[in-house]
Amino acid sequence: MSLPRTIAYMSAAVLIALGAGLGQGFVSANISQIAGDLGVTTTEASWLLIAFIVPRSCLPILLIKIRTQYGLRRFTEISTIVYVLADFAAVWMDDLRSAILVEFLSGSASASLSTLAFLYMIEPLSQQWRMRLGLPMALCFLAMGPSFARVISPALIGDGGLLRVHLMALGMALISLVSVYVLPLRPVPHMKVIRPLDLISFALIACGFSAVITGFVMGPLRWWTDAPWLGALLAAGVGAFAVAMVIELHRKEPLLDIRWLASPAMVHLTGALLIFRIILSEQSTGAPRMFQVLGIAPSQLVTLFSVICLFTLLGTLACVAWMKPTRVPQFHFAALILIACGAWMDSQATMDTRPEQMILSQALIAFAGMLFMPPAMISGLISAMKKGPQYILSFIIIYISTQSVGGMIGSGLFTTLVNHRQAFHYQGLMEELATTRPIVAQTLTDQATALAPQITDAVLRRAQVVTQMATDASNQAYVMAYNDLYFLTFLLAVLAASALCLHVFRDWLAARIEARRTPTPETSS
Repeated sequence: MSLPRTIAYMSAAVLIALGAGLGQGFVSANISQIAGDLGVTTTEASWLLIAFIVPRSCLPILLIKIRTQYGLRRFTEISTIVYVLADFAAVWMDDLRSAILVEFLSGSASASLSTLAFLYMIEPLSQQWRMRLGLPMALCFLAMGPSFARVISPALIGDGGLLRVHLMALGMALISLVSVYVLPLRPVPHMKVIRPLDLISFALIACGFSAVITGFVMGPLRWWTDAPWLGALLAAGVGAFAVAMVIELHRKEPLLDIRWLASPAMVHLTGALLIFRIILSEQSTGAPRMFQVLGIAPSQLVTLFSVICLFTLLGTLACVAWMKPTRVPQFHFAALILIACGAWMDSQATMDTRPEQMILSQALIAFAGMLFMPPAMISGLISAMKKGPQYILSFIIIYISTQSVGGMIGSGLFTTLVNHRQAFHYQGLMEELATTRPIVAQTLTDQATALAPQITDAVLRRAQVVTQMATDASNQAYVMAYNDLYFLTFLLAVLAASALCLHVFRDWLAARIEARRTPTPETSS
């Protein structure tokens, strides 16, 4: 393929990948603004995030078979048209119900776009560069979407609300539509691969994913013990997964091979992907929400997230330059050490910490993210291809579940622990700020005196000072809670790195023992 056409295909892949990632990023970055525009609470607006994530997590399970049975061209065109229609409808959404429907369509389109981004990125590349260059670059721009949304959202919103955000998304969708018509993908043979039981298994798996995602999004907001329906929902999700596993175990041509997924190698890979995704919640959930508590405006976070995007790209380029299947453990060890360093640096935050002080730590974590994900995905794909093409779908299901669902689990756990630790620290701080203590009483008197020119009533002055002191204590408690979680992330990264070293040492020791047991030609003769 000629160089201009190669650049065109890869540019289309970048545009499609960013479009897929920006959808979730715009919702999560602007949830308060969206709630205000729709006239609902932030908790109610969180259903929009659920409506987006659920189809994005579930649909890739079935999309591979749909693409094989009905053709790549038709799949590409319909996916992009749904993307355009969803963004077109978003311009006019004015209530929560219509917004939830639009976000569901956007999430469905995003699931297809993620697949298209991979296909367009590898289309112009030779076989040897598809794994080494195409896969990491597609992962890079898909992962960059949520951070990039925080970079451009402040400029787009300004004083005009979310209209310009929706118009930009619509513009990207229209350009993507033109791209897929001008740059067709190579057709693949049609095969009838969808079976009736596939739909039943998919429905059960989708119910399980929906229950887990809803539970971990709404759990920290509604609070787990105050909403009994959350427990029932999670239990129903586990039941749906169990029924799907029973069905799949008794099929000759299963949608996913449970026995292979339960093998030691795949359990190890799944655990590594899940733990790493939960650890990365420190960046997606920790820093933005801590700065929100400290009153930092979204426009003040632009530089921080611009650096995160840059180091995500640099981490990808490092993978492209040095990645080999034999170097996967080294890449993972380096990623975990970088995350440990970044999380430890973040754990020293104070109420005076600003985004500029966290640029280095967040850059390390962003770089580490792309040192981990492409090697892990390539390792899993190689294992799947060795077993046969039908195992690729099983691996993709594992990858999607650990990333999309794992991301929601990590975010939910992170927020839950922050709220718990904030309440603990706040109680301790308020005990120290008892007005019966002389130093606290003197501070109250001094601050009330300072407010005398503005507030003449002594009772109101004292109430104002007490309220401000309680607010400062609450903010301080939040910072201390986030520091606890940053330090916990540091410990998890160190433990994971230690476990990786032990695993590599065990493999090396087993290889040496096996080599000694194997007779050489001289000894056998």
